[in-house]
Order: sequence, then structure tokens, then C-alpha cells
Amino acid sequence: MESLFDSAAEEAHRGQEPLAVRMRPRGLDEVIGQRHLLGPGTPLRRLVEAEAPMSLFLWGPPGTGKTTLAYVVAGVTRRRFVEVSAVSAGVKEVRAAIEQARRELGMSGRQTVLFVDEVHRFNKAQQDALLPAVENRWVTFIGATTENPFFSVISPLLSRSLLLTLEPLSDDDVRAVLERAVADPRGLDGRARLAPEAADHLVRLAGGDARRSLTYLEAAALIADGEITVEVVERAVDKAAVRYDRQGDQHYDVISGFIKSMRGSDADAALHYLARMIEAGEDPRFIARRIVIFASEDVGMADPTCLQVAVAAAQAVEFIGLPEGRLNLAQAVIHCALAPKSNAVITAIGAASEDVRRGDIGQVPGHLRDAHYAGAEKLGHGRGYKYPHDFEHGLVRQDYIPESLRDRRYYRPTRHGAEAAYADRWSRIRAFLRGVPGEEGRTR
Repeated sequence: MESLFDSAAEEAHRGQEPLAVRMRPRGLDEVIGQRHLLGPGTPLRRLVEAEAPMSLFLWGPPGTGKTTLAYVVAGVTRRRFVEVSAVSAGVKEVRAAIEQARRELGMSGRQTVLFVDEVHRFNKAQQDALLPAVENRWVTFIGATTENPFFSVISPLLSRSLLLTLEPLSDDDVRAVLERAVADPRGLDGRARLAPEAADHLVRLAGGDARRSLTYLEAAALIADGEITVEVVERAVDKAAVRYDRQGDQHYDVISGFIKSMRGSDADAALHYLARMIEAGEDPRFIARRIVIFASEDVGMADPTCLQVAVAAAQAVEFIGLPEGRLNLAQAVIHCALAPKSNAVITAIGAASEDVRRGDIGQVPGHLRDAHYAGAEKLGHGRGYKYPHDFEHGLVRQDYIPESLRDRRYYRPTRHGAEAAYADRWSRIRAFLRGVPGEEGRTR
């Protein structure tokens, strides 16, 4: 039974809670963002409003509201809330929490929300310990993870749960969180005014993380004298405001400088622009996409591994997010900047596309046409086709390109880096296929 001292201690602690904790929504309608999960008629809203038994996995980047949603579910359904951290808890702690929930259910009929933060850190034995509670509905299980649950959660547990994917908060969402915190009695209660420029700076610093935005706002409010300005925010969080408008000229200037620095092989300059974009709150997925494009457009066959590194960095950013994802982006940027350069890939597809748009397409040679359907043989489709694997070196002389385009040259490899070897091989192969003697070495 709770004593007066317990109540007094809880009340005292409530006054010391961080702003991000105090501003947690008390109902579904107070949650900012995640409209795809919380709109009228959505499965989660129906389950919560019906106070139905449920088991959920919340998958999304940090600061998108996973813990908040768990608290809201518990509050709206009037269920007891128990949080277990997968970082520090073991099987013993999990079983103890489940047993306590069973006793509470048996004695008072009150259900328990068992919230497991970073559930992907649980090993198989720890996840197995959750199964009976989920299967028998002794608890409302909610697991939060920043990693793909299809790789990190055991199938029996995942198949018994509803998987909800949380999206990064938009700039407008984060701004709404800040505005509410400034005015709400649980927050700053209007004791300080947030200047529009300071709000923009906090939004950039937050990078879609609502919790981070409130942490920075609280730090700024402590030293503000009536108004939270950009200068106050800079002093509070020790981060200068990066002058960067994601919708304006600065956005295009910085990304242009970034691409041209990699193209010019200046790794330091490319890293500078990368850091500017990250510190300004640019979407890391946008940066990753530009690197992937660059790997084929400006490096291509001169270093075929460049595309592999760029794609791996893009996947890593999706997987772990910021701030750690900046390491993957930086590695890809350095690799791209120092790689030998070739624009032969984009030149090749550009030239081929230009011919197609102009109408220079010709007929697919008869021996290459599809011969798998009824009647194709009568039309002569596929007749005379020679299977390259039946010949020495996997090569056989036959026409592949339409006759009208026989002399076109699209891929003109450079002699840069690994592309030199491809240039030699393509020159020999092309001369053999076209039957053009002396064509070897005709590369620019």
C-alpha cells in the first residue's frame, strides 16, 4: 500500500521531471505526428478506444514517439504501466514483471502494459520469456525498436503482435511540439517567448526528434531573460546556428558544392559540406541518395565498388539514423572523393536515350526475339540464335543491336582506375562482335 511519504516523494519528483516527460500527451488526440497510425478508424485507435487486449511493436527512429505512444495507451486504457529496458534487464527481470502483472490481474482485474524499450537488444531466450505473457494476454505487450524487427525479433513473438512503423516527425510537427511546450502549463506556461528564428534553429537541431527539441528548449529557457532568441539557443546547447534554408538557395548551393567537391576529388571540402548539411538538419536520406547517384554518374566503372559503398551507406542511414549514420555517410563521401573518376556511364545512357527519343530504334534481330509463345517458330523468331555459353570464352559472333544502329558507340570508357581494364576488354569484345578489325584500343 502506498504511504503518504510515497505520494509526497512522487509529487516532488514530478516537479523535477524533464520538459520532454512533462509534455507527454495524455490522449491520442494530443499526439503530434504519426497521423497514419492515429487517424479515425486506424487499427491502433480502434484497439485503444475499445480497450481491447493487444500486443504491439513500435518501429521507428529515435524521438518519433514510441515511448510516448506506450504511455498514452496505458493512460487511455487505464492500465498499469511497467517499463523494462532491454539494455539492462535479463530473463529474471522479465519473468518477475510478468508474474507481478499476473498477480495484479488476478487480484484486481487491472491489466498491465509491459513496455520493453530497445527490444531488439533482447536475445532469443529473453524474447522467448515474453511469449507466454503475450499468448495468454497476461499483459499488453509493447516493444519499441529502432531496428528492423524482421531481423531482430523472433518470429513467434512478431507473428502474435501488430507491427506499427513510426515515421520521422516533419519540421511542422516539431515546431508544433515546441509551441505547445512554450504555452502549456505543464511546460514553460508562457514564462518565455520563443522567437521565430530560434524556433527554426531548434527545429533544425532536432532533426525530427521531438525529445531532443524539448531538451534544447528547456536548456534555453533556463538562461533566457523573457525571450528565447537564436543567440540564447546557441549559448544553451553550444551549437552555432547554421544558416541553411532547406527550401532556398543555400540548400542548392551547399549540395552543389558538395557534389562538385567530390567530383573534384577534394575529400576535405566534401566533408565540410556534408557536415554543414548534417548540422543544419538536412534529411540524411537525401544526402545518401545524392551519394548513390554520384557513384554511378561521376565514378562509374572507374571504381565499381564505389556504388556498393554508397548503397551500403544509404542502407546504414536507414538502419541506424543520426547521429551515428554520419559516420557511414562520411566513409562513402571519402571513398567517392578519392575514387578515380569517369562519366562514361551517364554519357553512355544519355547517348542511347537520345537515339531512342529521336526514333532511331530499328528492329530487334529475329534470332533475338522471344520464341517461347505459340506461333513464334512460324514467324522465325529465335531461329539461328547461338547460345554464348556453348562457345569458347562465352562469346559468339552474331548481331545483337538493330542493324540501323550497328555503328553506334554509346559506352566510351576512360582509362581511369579500374575502367582501363574494362576499356581494353570492351574494345576487344566489340571488335569481335562487329567484325571490325583494328578497332581494339579505340577509346578516348
